[in-house]
Amino acid sequence: MFKRMFLMLALTAVVLAGLGAAKFQQIQTAAAQAAAMQPPPDAVTTLVVAAEPWPDTLPVIGTTAAVQGVTVAADLPGLVSRIAFESGRAVREGDVLVELDTRQEQAQLAAAEAQRELAHLNFARMQALVADGAISRADFDQAAAEQKSTEARVGEIKASISRKTIRAPFSGILGIRQVNLGQYLSGGDAIVPLQALHPIYVNFGVPQQDTSRVRVGGAVRITADELSGTTFAGRVTAVDSVVNQATRNVQVQATVPNPDGRLRPGMFVQTAIVTGATHAYVSVPASAIGYAPFGDSVYVLADLKGPDGKTYRGVRQQFVKTGPTRGDRVAVLSGINAGDEVVTSGVFKLRNGAAVTVNNAVQPANSLAPTPADN
Repeated sequence: MFKRMFLMLALTAVVLAGLGAAKFQQIQTAAAQAAAMQPPPDAVTTLVVAAEPWPDTLPVIGTTAAVQGVTVAADLPGLVSRIAFESGRAVREGDVLVELDTRQEQAQLAAAEAQRELAHLNFARMQALVADGAISRADFDQAAAEQKSTEARVGEIKASISRKTIRAPFSGILGIRQVNLGQYLSGGDAIVPLQALHPIYVNFGVPQQDTSRVRVGGAVRITADELSGTTFAGRVTAVDSVVNQATRNVQVQATVPNPDGRLRPGMFVQTAIVTGATHAYVSVPASAIGYAPFGDSVYVLADLKGPDGKTYRGVRQQFVKTGPTRGDRVAVLSGINAGDEVVTSGVFKLRNGAAVTVNNAVQPANSLAPTPADN
């Protein structure tokens, strides 16, 4: 009995040892296959970079301001009897905007004109009498003074009536109406904003150390995020004579043509001041740069050697120092050279030493002056 049990245990141990050895061999084989297996190459697009001349620019942030801009207000108090404009419309210089009630002034004008007629008649009689010596010269002078006084009174009332017709002081675009029909206005009460949009000012600050690079008449390029694809060209028209003690910036003003009125006063815009110098930069599409807290990098195509010693087409991660931007391109100050083949899309899925396959059938945007279809 004991002998039979021993044989069964020995047989079981032999079977288990055989199964363990077989399983161990399978695991070793699978590990070797996994180590030898390489992931398929990633599909990317590439571009051979070259050095090209870029005009040297000084990027700053600006704010647009109207060359002429006011809030049209009431000159004299009165009731609004007529509103002759609509909010947001274009007007020309001299167009009537609002008329105030002038019935009281019209009645006063009628009385003043009657007094003027009487004064004219009295003056004419006095002229005949003083010539005959029937009245004194003092009476004649009194009649002449009354005639001039009534003329002045009529002119004063006509001026008041005219001032109650409020007109556009210059051509421009109206804002939102701030009065209603029948509303009583005091002198100085706002009626509507009026802005002249063509041309338009762009005001910006330049650090004091860069002031020597800015000159009156220098070219500027204006872009705005909400006007994607549109660049406005202008000229520097004024440079302030003092440095702001709080910011150590010098205020600069540029004048920019704005015939379509797309730039509005108060807009935040990116301004590039063309300083006149030209530098040769190696530039890449913005999609080629991988931005990271530890440094910006690009992937350069190269022939690499794998663990098995075989050569394959792969990428090498190269850290770079970026410079100014223009359109879809970013200038690279250091890290790559002209003639390098750089990956322009698919960067997010790469790692250093990854195998790639190049397919340049479709390339990412790479224009110095992009014009998006949906701008």
